[in-house]
Amino acid sequence: MNDRPNDLKPRDSAVIPRFSEPATFMRAPYVDLAVGLDIALVGVPFDLGATNRNGQRAGPAQVREMSRLIRQVNASSKIAPFDLCRVGDIGDAPVRVFDLMGTLDAIAAFYGEVKNAGAAAVSAGGDHTVTLPILRGLVGRGQPVGCVQFDAHADTLDQLVGNRYNHATPFRRAVEEGVIDPKRTVQIGLRGTRYSDEDIQYGYDVGMRVITMDDYEAMGREAVISETRRVLGDGPAYVTFDIDGLDPVFCPGTSAPEPGGLTMRDSQVMIRGLRGLNLIGGDVCEVLPALDPGGHTALNAANLMFEILCVVADSVATRRTRR
Repeated sequence: MNDRPNDLKPRDSAVIPRFSEPATFMRAPYVDLAVGLDIALVGVPFDLGATNRNGQRAGPAQVREMSRLIRQVNASSKIAPFDLCRVGDIGDAPVRVFDLMGTLDAIAAFYGEVKNAGAAAVSAGGDHTVTLPILRGLVGRGQPVGCVQFDAHADTLDQLVGNRYNHATPFRRAVEEGVIDPKRTVQIGLRGTRYSDEDIQYGYDVGMRVITMDDYEAMGREAVISETRRVLGDGPAYVTFDIDGLDPVFCPGTSAPEPGGLTMRDSQVMIRGLRGLNLIGGDVCEVLPALDPGGHTALNAANLMFEILCVVADSVATRRTRR
């Protein structure tokens, strides 16, 4: 049991106007990791792995800003994450502007500190490369976890434009490095034009459960949720949501939009369907504010981040009661 008083509460927007005070994720208090968190909210302002339209480094700031609109209780699941857990915004992971590989190492080290402090992490990227160093830090190589990846693209190429570390390759590297278990990994929403059929073949070859958008429509949402739960099982698992998994009508501000994608409603319900699994964290990536200055994409990302926070908080609270 954890008898610590939970004195970390977000600003109440019914009392303190949303437009006041510096922006933090979901108006959570800005704190130092040493405070003793159950869940750290983190920004990863990184786009050195983006291969075409850049600017995802500004994503965390815009998501923080739009998350002012989020309240404290999930109306559907009834989860109140800030009541269940000590949650705080610990700022941004370190980024070395001209050093891709050095930044990946620095991000991994930062999340290693989060893990050593006993906290789970829910993050906003940044391009999707960041999931790799996040997992390196939270999990450690050779201790693979399950993973559910909402995405238009498999991100399992071996290399793109001659580089092996970019937003088209992180999940192949994650399997090779032993931070995710491919047989406990589900990819949901893959679609769009491809360089070749090899774009997604790696996932099939190593045993990932690949659910393309065509598969999704054939199976139906509830069957996809059931299949995801079956594949992830009881072991620890991580949730990652590339915002381009959504149909572009919900995310104009992203680097590689693909028509014919998931709706926000389907995405919210599927994340809620992960409740009760052994979740260690999650992220939402690939928000590119320059392409959507009004913040529609970032607002949806903030809401997906909140959905992930809810199921992670429920999981953290459940593990705590079992100690």
